[in-house]
Amino acid sequence: MKYEVVIGLEVHAQLSTRSKIFCTCANRYGDPPNTLTCPVCLGMPGTLPVLNEQVIHFAIKTGLALECSIRRYSRTARKNYFYPDLPKGYQISQYEDPICYDGKLLIETDGKSQEIGITRIHIEEDAGKSIHGMGKGTGVDFNRCGVPLIEIVSEPDLRSPAEARAYLTKLKQILKYLNVSDCNMEEGSLRCDANVSLRPVGATELGTKTEVKNMNSFRAVEKALEYEVERQTRVLDEGGRIAAVTLFWNDATEEAILMRSKEEAHDYRYFPEPDLVPISVPEAMIETIRGQLPELPAARGERFKQEYGLNDETVRILTAEVEWAAYFEDVIKTGVNAKSAATWVTGEVLRVLKESESGLGKFPISAGRLGELIGFIEAGKISNQAAKKVFESMLTSPDSVETLIEKAGLSQVSDEEFLQKIIQAVMDAHPDELARYREGKKQLMGFFVGQVMKKSRGAANPKIVNQLLQGALEEN
Repeated sequence: MKYEVVIGLEVHAQLSTRSKIFCTCANRYGDPPNTLTCPVCLGMPGTLPVLNEQVIHFAIKTGLALECSIRRYSRTARKNYFYPDLPKGYQISQYEDPICYDGKLLIETDGKSQEIGITRIHIEEDAGKSIHGMGKGTGVDFNRCGVPLIEIVSEPDLRSPAEARAYLTKLKQILKYLNVSDCNMEEGSLRCDANVSLRPVGATELGTKTEVKNMNSFRAVEKALEYEVERQTRVLDEGGRIAAVTLFWNDATEEAILMRSKEEAHDYRYFPEPDLVPISVPEAMIETIRGQLPELPAARGERFKQEYGLNDETVRILTAEVEWAAYFEDVIKTGVNAKSAATWVTGEVLRVLKESESGLGKFPISAGRLGELIGFIEAGKISNQAAKKVFESMLTSPDSVETLIEKAGLSQVSDEEFLQKIIQAVMDAHPDELARYREGKKQLMGFFVGQVMKKSRGAANPKIVNQLLQGALEEN
C-alpha cells in the first residue's frame, strides 16, 4: 500500500421526540406533504423558536453513552445557506460550542478492538425535502423542517471502508439501546456523510479530503468509500491533485458524481442565534440523565456471558438489537434454560424475522409462548423436532402450545415398554448394522437412534431412547 486511507464520518440521527425542535408541530414520518408545518418551522417573519427540552436530554444521553464531556453552557448558531427546502435561508445548529465533545467509541474489526474518537455531538434542526422527478419541476415537502437532529462527528481515525461500516453499526446499535432515535435509514432517520482522504504511508499531514453524501445504507457507505479510495488512488498515481469537492453517491450505478466544490465553515457565515438564549445545563440534570442510562450493548453482552454461560457469537447475535436481547431475557423469565432459549431465539425466531423482513413488534409469538414451548421440550413432553413443527403452527394460530401439540398428535412418547418394542423392531430390521456395532463400531449408535425416531415419527423421547438403546445393543 502506497497510501494510508483516512476517513471521518458525520452522522445525523433524527431524535424520537413527539414534537419538533423549536415548535409544537408533530415529529412524525409519512404524513401528506406540507401538513406538519406552522409559521415557526416555515420561518415566517416575526416568529420565534422555543427549544424543546427533550432534545437536550437526548443529546446529553447520547454524549454520556459515548463517554463525551458535557458542556455546561453552550449556544446555538445560525448556519446560513440558500436552498429551496430551507425556507428560512438558515439552519439553527451549533458551531463553536457543541453540547457534547471529546468522546470515543470502541469498534471491532478482524478480531481487533480500536478506539474511534468522537469530536463533537451537537443539536440542530433538519431542512425540508426536495422531491425530484415530478415532471419538469421539483416538489418541496416542508414536513421535515424543524425535525430535531443530533450530528455526531468522528475524529479522522477510521482507516478503511470496513472500519467505517463497523463504526456505523456500533453507533446505530447504541442509539437504539438509548431509544433516542429509531435509526431508520430508509425514512432518513439516520444519515451519514463521509470525509475521505489519502496520504503517503508514514506521512502525518492529512491529504485533501472529499465528502460523499446520499448514502442510505451501511452497504452503500462501504461501497461509496471503496469507490472514492480507488478514484483518489488513481488520480494520485497519475500525478494529479485531489480537489476538495462534495460528491453525490448513486447507489444504482455505484459511482460518485460531482455535486459542488466543498464548503468551508466560513461559507456558512456562522453567528450566534439571536432568538435563543444560551443553553445552561445544571450538573444535577447531567447526573439524573446518567442515572437513567440503560444497560448498553457491551455491558449486556458481558453479563450474558457471565450470567448465562453463552459464547461470544451467540452474545453478539442476541445483543445486536435491543429488542432481541429483551425478548431473549423475557423467554428466560418463564423458567426455561438460558442456552435453550438462546438457541431458539438466534435460530428459529431470527430466521422468521429475516424471512419476513420485519421486527419483533410484528412477530406473532410472544416470549411467554416461546418459553412455554421450550418448557414442553425440557419436560420431555415433546421432541425438539416436533417442537419445530409446533413453532410453525404458532406463527399463524393463537391456540395454546398444548392444544397445538394435541391437534398435531406430536406428544412425545416416554412409555418404556412401547419404546422397547420399537427398538427391538429396528434391531431385527438391521442385523448387519447390529453385528458391526457389537464388533466395536460404536458410532452406529446414532444410526439406531435415527431409525427409532423415524419409526416413531419423531414422537419418541430421545433421552429415553438413548438409555434403552444403550442396553439393548449391548445384549448378546
